[in-house]
Amino acid sequence: MTEKTMSKFLQIFKIEDLRKRIFIVLGLLIVFRIMAAIPIPDVDTSQLQGFFAGNQLFGFFNIFSGGGLSNLSIAMLGVGPYITATIIMQLLTMIFPRLKQMYYEEGSAGRAKFSRWSKYLTVPLAFLSGYGFLQLLISQQVIPNVGFAQLAGDTIIITAGSMILVWIGDLITEKKIGNGVSLIIFAGIVASIPGTIQNAIATFDPTVLTTYIAFIAIAVVVIAGVVFVNEAERKVPITYAKRVRGNKMYGGVSSYLPLKVNQAGVIPIIFAISVLLFPQFFAQAIAFFSSDLSKTLNDFVQDIFNNQYIYAAAYFVLVVVFTYFYTAITFDPKEISKNLQRSGGVVLGIRPGEQTAGYLSKIITRITLWGALFLGFIAILPNITTIVTGITFLSLGGTALLIVVSVALEVLRQINSQLIMREYEGFE
Repeated sequence: MTEKTMSKFLQIFKIEDLRKRIFIVLGLLIVFRIMAAIPIPDVDTSQLQGFFAGNQLFGFFNIFSGGGLSNLSIAMLGVGPYITATIIMQLLTMIFPRLKQMYYEEGSAGRAKFSRWSKYLTVPLAFLSGYGFLQLLISQQVIPNVGFAQLAGDTIIITAGSMILVWIGDLITEKKIGNGVSLIIFAGIVASIPGTIQNAIATFDPTVLTTYIAFIAIAVVVIAGVVFVNEAERKVPITYAKRVRGNKMYGGVSSYLPLKVNQAGVIPIIFAISVLLFPQFFAQAIAFFSSDLSKTLNDFVQDIFNNQYIYAAAYFVLVVVFTYFYTAITFDPKEISKNLQRSGGVVLGIRPGEQTAGYLSKIITRITLWGALFLGFIAILPNITTIVTGITFLSLGGTALLIVVSVALEVLRQINSQLIMREYEGFE
């Protein structure tokens, strides 16, 4: 750590307002961790560890919820239902023009309304997810069969826990230290690291020491690659025409439009996981009509996804497809072209309007290919590591790694921007 970096780090704790914000955020994250350790009433968790160890999909969600899922805690769903609700709402913007106008054109008020509707949708999604998951555990004889009243009560508790986490996420976001939902996921992933290290030490095999060393080296390279690709962007040069307003002249400057290689973030990975989980929940829903058919479908799905090669191939394809799909939702070349034209900006060598939109669309299609392949590789990295080494716990959590790096960089950017703002104010 350089002297300049250390000086900036110390400034964080010298500024009273910033220091209070950081401690409040840490306190809220501690509340989340306490919730993740409180199990729902009357549930025996002794058989859960084996279930999650043998099911990679639910094992991923267990890490995602900070271990709350394996404990059947009141926060077992984490902020997953809210993320799913947000994805559904963004997909609906492609169907309903009114939603698209509200999200993209009505500014902060429109986005606040959009977020509020997403929270309304989170409640039924959390209830259905909690109920379906408990039914799945009962059918797998992981937890004992309970009466409908207790099952409904546990589901309501789980739903309430998920909504409390959404509220905690909003409180964190208001402190402007980072995105609240992302920080909750970040805290859950980081909380699982000590257990992973402990497991690695307990099962250490000196005969495969070379494998451990190679794993550490690959981990360092992967972290560097995640940082590089996450920050990579294509800069499109923009020139603004000179305009005279009153006695002042505006414009006449050159800038650039940054197009990120990883435009979609981690949303495609989360969406792909949701799709992969759907067959299992569908098999459980069939139990209302035929328990034998449900068991047959569930065993069939388990056999398919327990095959590392089939699971990895399906996961990779879904991530690539959803990366293009989500990028098309969040990045509208026509809208950006209109905004540039209104502000007097033009792309060098390209005519404003349709040609600019086509040019931007061509660029985003090219760079999204690399972003999609990157996300796909990161998603199946644990499977590749397990197949190559044959050691199940010695797997690079690619998705978790991507989230941790992305959130850490975003927090550092926000803290740094606040430090720069206060330094600027100090010179006045």
